[in-house]
Parts: sequence; structure tokens; C-alpha cells
Amino acid sequence: MGKGKIWTRRSTRTLKKECGDRGVSVCATTVSKLLKDMDYSLRVNRKTIAETRHPDRNRQFEIINETKKYFEDSGQPIISVDSKKKELIGNFRNEGKAWTKIVNEVLAHDFRSQAIGVGCPFGIYELLTNLGTVIVGTSYDTPEFAVESIKIWLDEFGWKRYPCAKELLILCDAGGSNGFRPRLWKYALYQNICKVYGLSIRICHYPSGASKWNPVEHRLFSFISKNWEGNPLRSYDVMLSLIAGTTTTAGLLVQTILNEKEYQKGIKITDDQMKEININKHSVLPDWNYTISLN
Repeated sequence: MGKGKIWTRRSTRTLKKECGDRGVSVCATTVSKLLKDMDYSLRVNRKTIAETRHPDRNRQFEIINETKKYFEDSGQPIISVDSKKKELIGNFRNEGKAWTKIVNEVLAHDFRSQAIGVGCPFGIYELLTNLGTVIVGTSYDTPEFAVESIKIWLDEFGWKRYPCAKELLILCDAGGSNGFRPRLWKYALYQNICKVYGLSIRICHYPSGASKWNPVEHRLFSFISKNWEGNPLRSYDVMLSLIAGTTTTAGLLVQTILNEKEYQKGIKITDDQMKEININKHSVLPDWNYTISLN
């Protein structure tokens, strides 16, 4: 394979031929055995290197754990939120395998023009109860959609489970529609939740490049992905059913709601509008840790 080379795309048959060209007679099976003896094997890429490692990463994890402990001890609700990637709704291939007597025949290409629409799942995972709620949007994943999904969860389930709630802890990623940069995320939280319910909201963002530690990812979305593997999402009803049918041995239960409201992209929040928000940025890592309340 060449001096110092640690990988090759050549097949064992090609390597056999190259050995023959150099006067070494060997079969493909022997080539495979020799490669294994030298600790070579067929491998795939492994995603282990984070693109960014913020210097305050560990400190932020400590803050999140301390804040979670405070809310757990006081019995106040904790939710972990994020949006899952958009899915085309229609007779399209869905990655993975499923037990079936017949092969699911799907379209050869994933053309948006052939789709019924798109499904944009926004997940809300309750850390205290191991319950999940997924709001499936049919429009864009915007900060307005993210906040309205939380409001829907509060109206439908949250107040019933936490009738004495005075504070709400939201754990979310540093980027995306619920990231720490979008002004609309903070403005909509204040206008649509704080002012409507008088609820104080504390937000803690996971550090950049650490989204996999967000509980909604590994306690909710990962199991949803496994549950709908190999099942084409031919309609919104099918998508909602597969999400709602997701369970785990730990007792996870998931509820789903379809949100067909149209959301606009690119809504700008002015400086004057930002001044309306009563936002208290915490003394440590204030971009990632802040509280929004009425007073």
C-alpha cells in the first residue's frame, strides 16, 4: 500500500493483482488475512471530534447541573427542547430496516415537488417525568415556532402536570431557532409566555458543539428515529403515529400535536422592542444563562 500509508480504497483482488505484478503470487483471501494480521480492517468514519470546544464548556455544564438540581429540589418544571431535522412527507425512502412481509416500494428520488409537505418536529422532553411532546410543524423552523411549541405544551399538558409552577427551566442548544443569538427567541418568550402566564423562565444553553448532551436528543429524538426506521412517512398521520408510538424500557411516553400554522422567516426585532423585555443576564456566562420574567 506504500510506505507509511495507513489506508487504501483498493479491493483485495486489486491488491492481489498488484502483488502479482511485483512477482509475488498470492490469492485475495491471503491478502485479506495478511491485512488483518497487520491490524487493518474495513472501517467507517467515526464522529468524535467536536468542531468547536469552547473554553467555558465545562463551567457551563456545571452551571446546568447546579440549576437542574435547584429546580428538581423545588419541584419546578424542567424541559429540554430542540427541533429535529425536517422530513419530507410522502412516499419517500426512510433510512433503516423494519420487520415486514413485503418490501416497501418508494419513489426513486426525494423531490420536494412530489411531497405532500414537510414535517418539522419540535421536541419537548420533561426531565422530571420522562415524558415527551413533539409539535410537528408544516412550515418553517423559526424562533416564533419554537416558542409557540412550548406554549402549546404548556396549554395542553404543562399546567396540568405542574399546576403550582412559578418558574420554568428551559435547556436548549446554543444555535438554531432556540439559540442564544436570535432576538425573536427572547422576545417571543417574553410576549407569549411570561406576559400571558406570569411565568418566570430561566434559560440555559448547552455550549457550542455539545448539542448531543441536550437530554431531548438522547432521551427522545434518538428513540423516535429508531422507531420509524424503514417506515416511509407517507402522511402526517403516519408521522404522528410513529412518534406517538415511541416507548422505552424506562417508561418514556410521547404525545404529538400537528401545528399547521404558517410561520415567516426573517422577522427582525428592533432595539426598542428588546428594551421591552425584562431579561436578567446572569453574572457567569451571561450569553448562555439568563432569566426572562415580568419583573
